[in-house]
Amino acid sequence: MPPQFYNNAIFWVEVDKIRPNPFQPRREFDQQKLEDLSRSIRQYGVIQPLTVSRIEVERDDGGMSTEYELIAGERRLRAARLAGIKEVPVLIRAGHDDDKTKLELAIIENLQREDLNPIDRALAFDQLVKQFNFKHTEVAEKIGKSREYVSNSIRLLMLPEPIQQAVRDGKISEGHTRPLLMLIDRPQEQDTLFREIMLKRLTVRDTEAIARRIATDRVRKKEYLFSPEILQMERDLSEALGTRVAIEPKEHGGKLSIDYMSEEDLRALLHGLAEKMAARASNVQPAVEVEPTQAPAGAPAEAVAPEAQGSADVPVSDVLPAQQLDDRSAEEKYQDENTFDPGSFSL
Repeated sequence: MPPQFYNNAIFWVEVDKIRPNPFQPRREFDQQKLEDLSRSIRQYGVIQPLTVSRIEVERDDGGMSTEYELIAGERRLRAARLAGIKEVPVLIRAGHDDDKTKLELAIIENLQREDLNPIDRALAFDQLVKQFNFKHTEVAEKIGKSREYVSNSIRLLMLPEPIQQAVRDGKISEGHTRPLLMLIDRPQEQDTLFREIMLKRLTVRDTEAIARRIATDRVRKKEYLFSPEILQMERDLSEALGTRVAIEPKEHGGKLSIDYMSEEDLRALLHGLAEKMAARASNVQPAVEVEPTQAPAGAPAEAVAPEAQGSADVPVSDVLPAQQLDDRSAEEKYQDENTFDPGSFSL
């Protein structure tokens, strides 16, 4: 159903009467871009109307006054204030929007305009899941993306704060976060690789190659401890389930660990296991296969140094834009974003 607006008309509202959206998912605004937009607004005005909801507020004298709460267009509102504009064009949503709808609309508006950085996008998705009990599939339906896209976005919040801030600041691309997440259980190597990216301006593919070398070395170390048969069973299970599986033999029995990232992923794993068991019982192939994580092609040129020299705090102005270091093709980017990755390369 299309959105309903009062009289389907554009109204002019004083900027001082418009409250910010308390559920605005965008946390950071580029000051230079705001100033550029404000200069344009001084010359041409606000061309695209803001979207607001109307609120009746009781005054101290007992009367009522009308105010407006912003739903979409905070960047335009901020730039209009910088430009000294007194009134802006708005569309007023009919009816009362609950908090969930306000957040949902703000997220969708920002995503359609590609105004959210990856971390703010992840925080917005996470808020819909935790505060409003959305499932990943429901968030995906709202924004027209895959469930894997939503899950992979939320996984960015597992990264340490310095890495998240580097993504916000555009010092590393979202593509760099994928191999960094592969090392989530090895924080020292993860930090070292992050510093290598910053200092050497590694491309995404170079970063993946180094992360894969670290993961390979970890497997080689493990080979000295466990029998080849155990390691082969571990690889077979990982391939069959599409996630990381660890077998830890003990003196009596042992432990089997299967990684999952959310309750939805756990349900998907259980569903896949049930189908495989049913298929084996009836001697037919299951209708749905759980796809294994694909390892990136190519071998690493070098391993990460034990300790990267220098500081990771490289000024943004001194480096190439991080997106130029993302050497994946458009098809590869889409595949990476929409294929759920439980956190390790398949080796």
